[in-house]
Amino acid sequence: MPSFDIVSEVNQVEVRNAVDQCNKEVSTRFDFKGSDARVEVNEKDKILAVFADDDFKLGQVRDVLTGKLAKRGIDVRCLKLGESEKISGNKVKQNITVREGVEQELGKKIVKLIKDSKMKVQTSIQGDAVRISGAKKDILQEVITLMRKSITDFPLQFKNFRD
Repeated sequence: MPSFDIVSEVNQVEVRNAVDQCNKEVSTRFDFKGSDARVEVNEKDKILAVFADDDFKLGQVRDVLTGKLAKRGIDVRCLKLGESEKISGNKVKQNITVREGVEQELGKKIVKLIKDSKMKVQTSIQGDAVRISGAKKDILQEVITLMRKSITDFPLQFKNFRD
């Protein structure tokens, strides 16, 4: 029985490379001269910490970071911005979470979309992935098309296609 998995994966090596490029550009830019603007990576928790002198510069560093991530092929929809908070003196910090895996509520939304479409496929949530299986490849391709049209706020990949 043909099947595939709906997943959301982010290449952590590319994230690290994009952060390094961002820090390099910020350190050489004239408008950041003398400021403590930088991005740090916590790979274990998948959090990017953006530091800057004020909210305006924080936005500038974030724009550079998203540009570098996009150039490296990382979908910026996987980023979840946290609140910017004041730290020592007049500096600000913002945590950006790199979301990976299909979250429980998104998995339920995907299953509900497929059930409402009346397609003859079976769905099952397996951890941070959703497995879709059906009788024919054509039906599975219709499911992929439906997901691409319906879920636009989160990056999804379709992996492990078995015939």
